[in-house]
Amino acid sequence: MAERIAGKELVHGTGRRYASMLHSPMPETDFDFDFVPERRGTGSIKWDRYPDYTPFWVADMDFASPDCVVEELHRRVDHGIFGYAHAHEGLNETIKGYLARVHGTSVGTEEIVHLPGLVPALSLACRAWVKPGEEVLINSPVYYPFFKVSQDAEAKLIDVPHTRDTTWRFDWEAMERAVTSQTRLLILCNPQNPLGRVFSREEIEKLANFCEQHDLVLISDEIHCDLILEPDQTHFSALRLPDSLQKRIVTLLAPSKTYNIAGLGYSFAVIRDTKLRGEFNAARGCTLPEINALAMYAAEAAYREGEPWRRDLIDYLRENRDILANFIREELPELKIYEHASTYLYWIDASSLQPNNPCRFFAKEGGVFLTDGTPFGSSPHVRFNFGCPRSLMMTGLEGMKRALETHRAN
Repeated sequence: MAERIAGKELVHGTGRRYASMLHSPMPETDFDFDFVPERRGTGSIKWDRYPDYTPFWVADMDFASPDCVVEELHRRVDHGIFGYAHAHEGLNETIKGYLARVHGTSVGTEEIVHLPGLVPALSLACRAWVKPGEEVLINSPVYYPFFKVSQDAEAKLIDVPHTRDTTWRFDWEAMERAVTSQTRLLILCNPQNPLGRVFSREEIEKLANFCEQHDLVLISDEIHCDLILEPDQTHFSALRLPDSLQKRIVTLLAPSKTYNIAGLGYSFAVIRDTKLRGEFNAARGCTLPEINALAMYAAEAAYREGEPWRRDLIDYLRENRDILANFIREELPELKIYEHASTYLYWIDASSLQPNNPCRFFAKEGGVFLTDGTPFGSSPHVRFNFGCPRSLMMTGLEGMKRALETHRAN
């Protein structure tokens, strides 16, 4: 069976050939994750910015949000008035319940700072604690705004890349050499985008102690924390670090990636220390917009009722990941991949294609638009968004295969 999306044929069942290599059956869910929605012409950055290609780049999924979110938005829209909004009691109580249930931590309402997005929060943190000419420390490859937010504070950027032995790790010796008396902030991405790494409790504790030793504020971006694909791995949140360390920690969270509501623009920070929270809020000035009246209701519904949908999503994404990895290893041997435990964004080493830019190569030769690794700090790489129906993912992989066949022929 085949259908056409934006002029391209999608063959249903293609993924089952590769699924048969796995030990587990195809997941059964109440939600039809195999349905391919039409997103072109909807103002989608992912689908409409480069309409000549099949997109696997921007980090939103090609799945409708859970019914509970859509229904809650309908209820709020039916009210018909969309004035300025602040966090209502139901949202605060739902977030506190989520943090207790998922992260095993108790949080006071006053410790929650509601925000219109996570990237603005990163920028705000830089402006709160870094003066012009001082330094922000990051570890690449990493989500590309990490490279840019320091500029909002006219700060210098220190990048200490992750190193690899049996897995991706912090390069502790290089970090000790790089940090100076002018370093003020360390921004952590956990789970790690794009590496798909889930850092252990021991690693997060060591990082927090590193910040304590060097008097750094730790900004922990945990936006992907509910997208852990490995059943035997768990996310360790900075919220669970000892109270003695919380005086220098800002934990950033959002339902946006997990429940596919990023376009609504909502996130929140948890800042336990009163002084730290005051400094963060004082740096806002007039630079952040109000949170829109719908976003907070969507967030409440996702955290309150979306867990069954999320569990089904994780099963589907895990199967997608395994199919993708098997396909690359068997059909695309020029590419190199490592273990991937979280997120729906797979990091792929395409250094064998140099001097070609791999992102441009796959777009031109395969009609597949991936995320270029250059802004993430690693130009020979691409990032593949497999948060999509399986037939659509296979269309992308087959396009990459055609591109590499052309490359081999030349």
